[in-house]
Order: sequence, then C-alpha cells, then structure tokens
Amino acid sequence: MSALEKIEQGIERLLMQAPYYIDPCQRHDLLLALLKQELAYACDRNPRFRNYVEQWPVDFRVAEQIADLPYLPVGVFKQNPPLTLIGSEEIKRVLVSSATTGQSPSRVILDTATAKRMAKGLVTIIRDFIGPSRRPYLVVDTPENLLARTEMGARSAAIQGLNSFATEVVSCLRASAEGDLSLDRENLLSAAARWKFAEVLVYGFTFVIWTQLVRSLLREGLTLALPQARVLHSGGWKRLEQQAVSRQAFSRGVAAVFGCSEDRVLDYYGMVENVGVVYPDCAYGNKHVPAFAEIIVRDPLTLAPVGAGQRGLIQVCSVLPTSFPGFLVLTEDLADVQGLDQCPCGRRGLSFRFAGRAPKAELRGCGNIEDTRYPQERKAGVA
Repeated sequence: MSALEKIEQGIERLLMQAPYYIDPCQRHDLLLALLKQELAYACDRNPRFRNYVEQWPVDFRVAEQIADLPYLPVGVFKQNPPLTLIGSEEIKRVLVSSATTGQSPSRVILDTATAKRMAKGLVTIIRDFIGPSRRPYLVVDTPENLLARTEMGARSAAIQGLNSFATEVVSCLRASAEGDLSLDRENLLSAAARWKFAEVLVYGFTFVIWTQLVRSLLREGLTLALPQARVLHSGGWKRLEQQAVSRQAFSRGVAAVFGCSEDRVLDYYGMVENVGVVYPDCAYGNKHVPAFAEIIVRDPLTLAPVGAGQRGLIQVCSVLPTSFPGFLVLTEDLADVQGLDQCPCGRRGLSFRFAGRAPKAELRGCGNIEDTRYPQERKAGVA
C-alpha cells in the first residue's frame, strides 16, 4: 500500500466518526499520527515545502504534540504559482479566497479526492447542527455563483458546499452589467410564498445578507414569514463592524425579516485554506472542532499555545487536503478560548469564539518558504 493510500484510509476513518463526540486525547493521538504521515508525504512531493520543514526547530517525526508540528503562515497561499502537491493534469479545481480590497487572494489547488473530502467534511459538520434532511435552499447571492467552475471564489464554494441538503435551489440577488448587486424581489417573494410551512435552508455571506436583503426589508417592515428558516452565514464581519452592526443586531435583523427565532440564525467561521472544515456557533455561542481537524490558539507575541480565557491567533489544522499542504496553517484571525470539554451543548474538545482579524503585522515565518527557494528549483519551475 502506498503512503497516499494509507493516508486516505486514515482520513476516511476520521470522517466516519461522530464529529464532536470522540475523546479529545484519543482524537489528538489519531490526528498527530496522520498529520505526521501527511507532512512526510508533502515533503516528498514538494522540495520547497521540504526545505521549510527541515528548518523547523522540532523534527516533526518525533513531535509529541500537534502544536509542535511545522505550520505555514496563511500568507504563503497568496503566492503565484500556488503551493501544490499534485501535477497540473490532476487539478480539478482552484479555490480563490475573497481578499480584502487591494490584497492578493489565496489560491488552493484541489484534486478529485480532496474535493470529495471537502464536500464530505462540510456535510458531516453542518448535518450535526441542522440535521440530515433535504429542504428548499435559498441562496442570498446571484445565479452565477451557483455554477461550478474550474476556478471558484469563496462565495461559490460555500454556496455549492450546501447543495446536498437541497431539494431545490433559488437565488434572490442579481448583478448588473457593472457588477452591482440588487434584490430579485420576484424570486424571493415567490419562493417565500411556496415555502411558507417548510423547513428552509438559507445561506449567504454575512455582509451580503445584511446589505442586500435584510437592511432594505427592515426599512419596509416586510417579513418573509418563514418561521422554519435556518439561516447560515459566514464572512464579511469586518465591513459590518465598520458600519457599527453588531452580531446581536445582525441576528435580530435577520430573524425579523425571515420571521424565525434568533437561535435559527447560525454564524460559522471558515476559510478556503482550511478546506472542508467550518466552525458553526452552537446554541451557546461557541465554536467547536470536528474529529478530522484541530484548532490551536497562539499568543500573538510568543506564538505559544494559550488556554481558557485567553485570546490569540488561530491556527487551523486539518487532515482533509492531500493536493496542497494545508494541514497546519497559522491565520491572521483572533479567537477567545472558552474551554475544553466544558460546553453545555455536549460537543467535546476545544471551544472558542471568533474575535476578528489581528491588527496588521508581519507574522513570524511568513518569508521563510520564499527564502528557501534554491536557484535550481526556480529553473526547474517547482510548484
């Protein structure tokens, strides 16, 4: 059996677990062993990545904690060509992040196997929060973002990731020739009338839901009368906070427009570099980590892991990708650690709350992978 086949078997075993109820110590040991295999595989597949790993202060082969394994700063995924572990002929899709204006987006490379795991991981997580049944799906976005493409943005990827829960899909925005968004009232009101008594799944980017749908309908005092709607949203908090829209105000506004209770409005944290893993809020406002992933929160100055009651930079860990080295990634986002195995919802492991973006600063190690490109690799075009 090849190294990749062994890795794939290990990933499938974790995907088959109940996502939030495995003993944290057992999960740590399973993840640590699998991440070591994936790091060794990635080193064999990409000389640039191997050079980076070889400079790490702890040999990953003898590390006893996931926190000691070599992680990449998220900025590495903004480089062109993207970091990859596969040949160009194996590329199925390129996912592109929604970059802040003026910044380069991240790009991650998916092959067929990683794309399938991404979909399976996302469904496993969301199913634990909303149940497995299929239902009408309202997308607060344009029809163009419903289409699968070879290169997809974060919004399209998030929208399509929920398709397996849908009996039918309706989008309720349209774009002008200049790219300006507006509400497609006919589509929205027609769908709301048909689905009045149905369990409805709604998804959109946080900023888009607020600016294109909720704000205008609130002004008109219009409700869609969908008490069974389950509204999932992600991304865009920075721009809303600049408009002085708090999380509480957002949830109240969404609930008022859809005619549902606030506890049916579900925020989740996710990013294209952490493909297939999202972190929804539980009923108590905490985010949890599934069996095939881990979160480490690090002190912004020392990068040492922090404990309950402390804030730090989020490091995401996932065993799902084998087409790019996205196993261990230090983000530019902050989280508050809530505790370990202490959430009243019953989900086990670390619980945390998203606390926004870190103040702009150069993270340690960001340039290392660039600095270790040797001349012969440049000539050879190592990807």
